[in-house]
Amino acid sequence: MQLSNQALGAIMMALQESLLNELDIVPILKGFELTETDNGLIVTNPPTVRFTDNSTITEKDLVNLAPDKDA
Repeated sequence: MQLSNQALGAIMMALQESLLNELDIVPILKGFELTETDNGLIVTNPPTVRFTDNSTITEKDLVNLAPDKDA
């Protein structure tokens, strides 16, 4: 299996979010839901990155970044 360009982009977005907000990237990556396609694996729930919103990161934001499926 290989990562699609979309999956690589999702990883880069997770890294950007992690660096900008000083967050641990591991929960974001563990929360990725992957689907296999003809073009490789895709992330069906990629993270979003804020770059114009200066609001504080909330607990809800963190849950939305990497939902805990065991909860």
